[in-house]
This record gives sequence, C-alpha cells and structure tokens, in this order.
Amino acid sequence: MFRTALRTLRSHRLRFAMPALAIVLGVAFVTGSLLYGDSVRAAVNRAQSNSQPDASVSITADPAVPHWLDNTLLRRLRALPTAAAARGVVEGRSFLVGSDGTLVGDLNQAAGVNYVPDGSGKDVRYPLTEGRGPRGAAEIAVDRRTAERAGYRVGARVRIVVAGTARDARLVGVFTAQDSRVDSGGTLTAFDTATAQRHFAPAPKGYSAITLTAAEGISDTQLAQTAQKSLPSGLRAVTRADLESGAASDGDADKLTTLLLSFAGVALFVSTFLVANTFTMLSAARAREHALLRAIGATTNYLLRMVLTEAAVVGTVASAIGYGLGVGAAHLLGGLFDASGAKNATVPALSAEPLLAAFAVGIGVTVLAAYVPARRAAAVPPVAALRTVQPSTAASLRRRNTIGLIATACGALLIAAAVGEPDLLFGAAPLLLVGLIVLTPLLALGVTGLLRSPLTRLAGVRGKLAVENARRNPRRTAATATTLMVGLAMVTAVTVAVTSVNRFDEREADRSMASDLSIKAVDFGEIGEGTAARVARLADAEAVTPVIPTYLDLTDKTPLSVTAVDPAAVERAASLTVREGSLDRLGQGIAVTEELAAAHGWRLGSRVTGSFTSASGRTPGAKADLPVVAIYDGPEDLAPALVSERALPRAAGAEDRPTISSVLVKAAAGRTAALQEEIRRALDNPALLVQDRADARAAATARSAPFLNIMYAMLSVTVLIGALGVVNTMGMAVFERVREIGLLRAIGLDHGGVGSVLRLESVTISLFGSALGVVAGTAIGAAAVLGQESVPLVIPWDRTALFFLASAAIGVLASLWPGRQAARVPMLEAIGGDTE
Repeated sequence: MFRTALRTLRSHRLRFAMPALAIVLGVAFVTGSLLYGDSVRAAVNRAQSNSQPDASVSITADPAVPHWLDNTLLRRLRALPTAAAARGVVEGRSFLVGSDGTLVGDLNQAAGVNYVPDGSGKDVRYPLTEGRGPRGAAEIAVDRRTAERAGYRVGARVRIVVAGTARDARLVGVFTAQDSRVDSGGTLTAFDTATAQRHFAPAPKGYSAITLTAAEGISDTQLAQTAQKSLPSGLRAVTRADLESGAASDGDADKLTTLLLSFAGVALFVSTFLVANTFTMLSAARAREHALLRAIGATTNYLLRMVLTEAAVVGTVASAIGYGLGVGAAHLLGGLFDASGAKNATVPALSAEPLLAAFAVGIGVTVLAAYVPARRAAAVPPVAALRTVQPSTAASLRRRNTIGLIATACGALLIAAAVGEPDLLFGAAPLLLVGLIVLTPLLALGVTGLLRSPLTRLAGVRGKLAVENARRNPRRTAATATTLMVGLAMVTAVTVAVTSVNRFDEREADRSMASDLSIKAVDFGEIGEGTAARVARLADAEAVTPVIPTYLDLTDKTPLSVTAVDPAAVERAASLTVREGSLDRLGQGIAVTEELAAAHGWRLGSRVTGSFTSASGRTPGAKADLPVVAIYDGPEDLAPALVSERALPRAAGAEDRPTISSVLVKAAAGRTAALQEEIRRALDNPALLVQDRADARAAATARSAPFLNIMYAMLSVTVLIGALGVVNTMGMAVFERVREIGLLRAIGLDHGGVGSVLRLESVTISLFGSALGVVAGTAIGAAAVLGQESVPLVIPWDRTALFFLASAAIGVLASLWPGRQAARVPMLEAIGGDTE
C-alpha cells in the first residue's frame, strides 16, 4: 500500500504541488511564530540574568507609603556588615539625537542612568570600551550599540533630550551593558550621579532605587533579612531571584506569539479547503484506478488508508520544508515587530517544541482535510467508479444548503446584535463565515447564473463556456472561492475598522486643535518646563500658553479635572468664549464651563476649595481656595475648569514635575507657517512636534499605519493560499477537460480562445470569492465600528475597488499556467482520450 501511494505521488506530483505549498506556508507561519517567541523570551531572560551583576538585593518602595531613598539611607545600608557595597540608582527617560538629527532607537526603551565609578574610575555595571566615565553636567557616556547606530565616537559633541529639553553634551565614554532595554532596541545614556539626580531623582539628591552587593560568604537571602531590619516602614528588601521570578518581562512576547499563531491558524484553515479540493478532484480523475484495485480484491478500508497515506506523505514533506522556511520567517518577524528582546534575539535552527508542532500541524491538517474525499473515493462501488466524473446533484446539496442558510442567518443576526454588545462579535464573525462557506455552492450557482447573459454578450461563446464550466461543479467552485473569501473578509474587516478609527482621530485632532499651532511631545517624551516661555519670546508669537492637566480634590473628596494655563495668554491663544466674568483675574481664581457650573450650582464669586494632586501622589497636595472668576466655553482639552499654572504646587523632584500635555501658540496674522519654522529652529528638539491643523490630522492617522501594514502582511499569507487555490483548481480542470479542450480546438477555437475561456472562468471564480469576502468583511467591520461610541462608520470604497482589481489579477495570473498546459496537448491526442 505504501509503495502504491508513493507511485501515485510521483505520477501526480504536479497536482500535489499546490496543496503541499499551502501546507508549507501554514507550517512556516506556525514554526516562525513559535521560534520567534522562544527567541524573544530567551533574550529577555538572558538580559535580566546578566544585568546589574553587582545587585544581590534591591530596596523597593511601596508607592502607597510616601518615602524617599536618600543618601542617609544609602550610608546606613553601606555600613551593614553583610553588604560588600551599596549603590544608589537614578534612572529616567533620556533621548539621544543622532548625527542625522533624529532620535535614536526605540523611544519606549530610551533611558538615562547614573554612572557610579569605583576607586579606579570604572563602573562594574557599565564596563567601558572607550574613553572614561562622565564627570560633570556637560559630559555623558552611551552604550556601544547606541554609539554605533548614532554614528558617534568619543569626543564628539552630541545633543540629548532630558526632561523635555534639548541640550548639548560631550561624549566622553562608550560602555557595554547587559540590559533588556538595549537588547530591545533602546538606548542608555549615562550621567554622573549628581547630574542624574537633578534630571531624574524623585526628590532632591534622592535615588530611584538602592541595590546591595552581598559580602563574601553571605547569601542574598541573609543580606535581605539583615537589610530589612534597617529599613523604615514602606521600604522592602527583595533578593535578585525574587525580582527576576516576579518580572513579567516576556508577557509582550507571549501575547505577540498568540496573535501570530491565530493568523497562522487562519492560514491553515484556508489550506484545508485547497487540500480537500485537490483530493476530491484527484479521486474523480483516478476513478478507473480505484475500480481496478477494487476488482482485484482491495477493500474500502485499503483504499481509505492508501489515500490517507498519500496525504500523510504530502504533509510530512511539506512540514519538513515548512520548518526550514519557519526559521527564516522567525528572523523576518524579528525585523517586523519590536517586542522586548526582539532586536538581538537569536533564533535557534532546531528546537524541539516548534519541530514537533510543525509536523503535528502539517500532517494533521493534511490528513484531516483529505479524510472526507478519501472516504468518498473508497465508498464508490467498482462499477460506479468506472465513471470518470461524478457530478454533484442538486439533491446532494439540499442538506448542505439548509445548514448553510441557518448558519448564515444566525451569524447575520449575531452580527447585528454585536452593534449593541461588541463581545458578541467574537462568536458572530466565525459563525457568519462558516455559514457562508457551507452556503457557497448555492451562492455560486446563483451568481454564475446571473453572469451568464452579461458574459455571453461581452465575450460571446467563450463567456458562456466559462460560466458553464464554473457552474458544472458548484462544490469545486465553492471550495476554490472560499480560499479567497476568508482572507479577503479579514482584510476588509480590518480595513473598515482602521479607516473608521482614522476618521474619528482626524475629527478629534480638529476639535483638540484650539490654536494656530500646537507643540506636543513624541510618544514617551515630555515637554520641558521652559518651552512655553522660549516660544513666547519669538516675534511672530502673539500668545502662548502651556496646557497642564491635573486634578483638584474637592473638600467632599470628589476629584475635579482642571487645566493649568497661562492666565494672561489663554483667552487669545485658545479663542475661548467667556460667558460671564473675565479671565483677567484667573491668576487668583478658577474658571469653569457652563456645564460644570450648573452641575455644582456655582456662580461668579463661588468658592472652590480643595487640594491639588501631586504628580507622584507621594507628596501632599497644595491647598486651594479659589473664587470662580469666569464661566466660559472652550475645546475639550481646556474643559471643564481652568486655573493659573502658578497655582500648582512646586515640584519636589522629577516625579512631581507637572506634565505639560501641549503648548498652544497663537501666531500673528499670516505668519503661522513662518512661526512654525521659527519654533522648530529655536527649540532644536526632535522630541517635540510643532503642528498646525494639517499636521495634527496627519499625525492622528499615522499611528494606525504600522498596525494596518502588519495586519496586511500577516493576512497576505492567507490571500496567497487563496490564490494558490485558484491556480490549483484551474490546473486540475485542464487535466480533466483534455478531451473537451481538444474538441473545442477541432471546431475552430484556437490557443488564444482556449486561454480566454480559462481566464474568464478563473476571473469569475476569483471575483465571486472576493465579493463574498468583501461583503462579509464589511459587515463584520461595520459591526465592530458601530459598537464603539462616537466612531463614524467609513467604508473605504477605494480600497474595496482595489481588492476587486487584485482578485481579477489573481484570476488572470492563475489561468496562465493551465492555459499553457492546455495548449501543449496535441489536438488529435486530446480528441482521442484524456491524460489518465
């Protein structure tokens, strides 16, 4: 039996090529996802175990208990007999500007640290490879990878951005660092401790953390127990092992791996239709072969096992090739995504779990997809099997059509219900797609019936032949169209959702643009305290105000959202409408919107009492007793209350610095564009974005572009498998219709005519699958959008048209190889019989 299966595979190797390729792509996707996730986790764990080699115990603070780590505590811990050394750690956000004027590395992982030299001037945590450690406010050192990426050498004058302000510094050293932030594409900039404390310390001359090194012969646990006795309430000594075991650093990698595997599952699901379609068509083409085997004594179980063995061999070969491609896919995923540790993760060439998963998935999917066609082939009686074609009858589709109608109707109802209950969408979308898959043969008959007359008028007898060929076997047409439908449905759903969210973001950007120009920080950045004052000194700036969101805890413990602004400039900069009172006295009071005044029963002169919340929550808020000086209307970013920026408490340290969300700038008449360039030159800070209205809209929609591109990249594998399904069906159809094609040529249809029939049939099937996918995807995407409050539904007609054009192109390309195969068969040989 095994030898017979191998001979069959050799003789029909071209016919098995397309389903094997589909399985290869699916297995490569699965393998690449698993290998990539494993490599990221290994890189993160390696960086964690190697970082901070001198840290045996770390002192951590309870955020709920106000307490600072200071020099007094550091000296006390350093004097412990069980501690060989104690280190005060100061860290915060710091960006490095490259030689090309742009920020270097992953901004989320850009950090500033303090360099702590020993007696020889070296820091065990950051070993120098060039130069020396920083010794003053104008000197820095950076990690080696950052220096290479930025194009800097020791002695260079570099620009850094700290606390939202850009400044120049001298690069005096380059060091190596085993740090997960560097491994994930970030940067490390080292300052001397005094400078780092000014930039990052939560309190003057304080520390972000304190680490201890165990003395010789002392375990980490012993050191932690001894240190704990010296700590005040609110601080805790934690061993290195406990910190590493409690870190959830690989959570992002796990989530990303799960997401990738879900896309791989979709690709494999689509592959099952291609495999099943191939074995169904081959079973019909090999009917005489099966009949002869039955005639000489083969049982139905023998034929079933033989066909499944063929499927298992195809799956095994495809799995082996897919695993090899998966190793390369893991490297590509490392470049596509920026998960923690991805930048320097090493992908293993051989790994047990991904290898087992590759063969389990590849063989399992192939055998499962071939099972139903194998049973049908084995169940045909010897006499009936002598017929080379067994067309499906209308009766054979009756039960399927009934099930499909019920499933599709239920899916559609759930999609409609998901508008009010978004969670239902997770069950509604699969049910709708499954219902359409089951119902596709009936839909294929209906759609192709409608196309018969237009195609006949358009292409004559060739159009009619193409439609009739598509209608000849509705199951086969349905299976082929389904491979395209699923992929395009997901692509369309994502496109509808992202396009609608983009429109919402554009509207929000317009609404929040309260002035001619707005200055905002890049992601993970901040705006420096003196930024507004520097801009206000420019000649074309008529009015400038910072926008500082904070909270005022009222005496009844109700938190009131307030915005601190420059009272002298806010009315002109933001074009506020004052209904009562005046903003001239905002420096001594508070302004509230009409809605807020009505809700609290406030009028001009009413007293609003409470305390401002500190940014860190560790310091008591400043008490406030403010009269209502104005009632106004304004944009959402400046509602529901305004106070003077001078009313906010002074920051005790970096953690208590007020967060400036933006700076609003009113330009002199006709000078907006000129002022925009003036601000960029004056600030010279690539971490700050100076935007007009058009820039704000573009920035709002640009955030979704990487996500959409990644979704398209992931789903392109599914669409590619769908295209292979069309190629496979057309190629198999040529082998089945050799005699028919010979007769068409005998009565005058030339090579070009035969090719045009195949092209029209292929395009018809492709557009049918595309139409189902676009309609289903639009419904799913629309339900997802309508379930979100305030997000407008936008149908991307331009991209929808592009999807149809791409489907037509797939149909044309899919017919090229089958057309050449049909042209190669000699006419007389074709008339004489088929290729079997």
